[in-house]
Amino acid sequence: MHLEPTTAAVVNPSGSGPHQPQPVKRPLRGDVMRFFLAIQCFFRVLFDRRFADGLKKLTQAEPDVSPTESLPRTATTPSPSQRSDAIALLATLQREARFVDLVNESFEQYSDAQVGAATREVLTDCGKVLNRLFALKAVVDIAEGESLEVPSDYDTGRFRLTGDVSGQPPLTGKLMHAGWIATQCELPSWTGSSEAALVVAPAEVQVD
Repeated sequence: MHLEPTTAAVVNPSGSGPHQPQPVKRPLRGDVMRFFLAIQCFFRVLFDRRFADGLKKLTQAEPDVSPTESLPRTATTPSPSQRSDAIALLATLQREARFVDLVNESFEQYSDAQVGAATREVLTDCGKVLNRLFALKAVVDIAEGESLEVPSDYDTGRFRLTGDVSGQPPLTGKLMHAGWIATQCELPSWTGSSEAALVVAPAEVQVD
């Protein structure tokens, strides 16, 4: 997490005036929130075809800019000392759980039983990776199926209401999914070259 320095005046107890302003570090949440949004989009693209098609159209849309305006150029390739957090997570899932191999495999020639057996170990290892990096826990600490009252000032990032939502909060309903929240974010640091910053898994060569 990046820290942004600010200043705050401290009163001198002797009454001779304030001390010099002392730096106070305040966390910036933007980078962390964008990271989790990227992860959410990544998994929805994998399992939601309509969402993937809509996202593709959005990314391919031409920007609405008048001829007199110009868009600032932004770097799309990581610098030698940087790597996208999304790539770091994907590389970890591939290295420790063969996740990318699984989602790119063609299962047409396999039975459901064979697919289930092949994916069980991969998904178990993926769960271990996610829990080690993010220490996931439920958003609400009650069992699914139990009754839950959603407060009137609820955060739409923590609660998603379904069913009859025409009433005014607070609303009471059945918990269908307890949600997930990360209690930490400990992605591996990148020490490789800029040319390899986008590599999810290196090519493996067995020398004769």
